[in-house]
Amino acid sequence: MPWAVDRSGAPHFRLVNTSSDELRGVTVSISGSASLRVSSPSSVRPGEAVRASLHGGDPARDTLLVVRWFPPDGREYLWQVSF
Repeated sequence: MPWAVDRSGAPHFRLVNTSSDELRGVTVSISGSASLRVSSPSSVRPGEAVRASLHGGDPARDTLLVVRWFPPDGREYLWQVSF
């Protein structure tokens, strides 16, 4: 998994690219009662992060964050994050 979640500033989160590859086509979305604000660049270099803020609802109870990206091999990946 090329991502690490920094939860130290909750409800503001950082999704850090821990791989040695630039990840392209990065999108972040949520499912649940919380609302999301995200600064999602289309590509994330190694060591860089996507910043996301959740507001409202009870994220630990009913919200999933979904990250989508393409590594250099062009395959599509999805990853769910629970709070």
